[in-house]
Amino acid sequence: MAEETYPINVWINEERYAKLQEAGLADMAKEKLAGMKVLELRVTPEQKDEILKRFPMAKFDASTTKSIELLPREVKDKMLEVAIAKKSVGPDAMEEFLKIEEFSKKYAS
Repeated sequence: MAEETYPINVWINEERYAKLQEAGLADMAKEKLAGMKVLELRVTPEQKDEILKRFPMAKFDASTTKSIELLPREVKDKMLEVAIAKKSVGPDAMEEFLKIEEFSKKYAS
């Protein structure tokens, strides 16, 4: 059985959508609100805990969406950049993101 994963939702504008198309990930973006698209980056429970520890402003919505919310745009932008480079929205891409130290230090409380 596959391990449970949790989403980090990244809103997709036209520029981001073009990059997703180039990486072959455009079909993974889902229509959400008034034609806006969102891409779900998936993290394991361990990655979720690590992200919440490194980025104290982030919150985990345990009651409804079971997603990580309130990450700074800069952090989500970097997560998306890594996902596009790896051509993956799964935990493997987020594992690469977690190796980047600059964000952990910048947002440490």
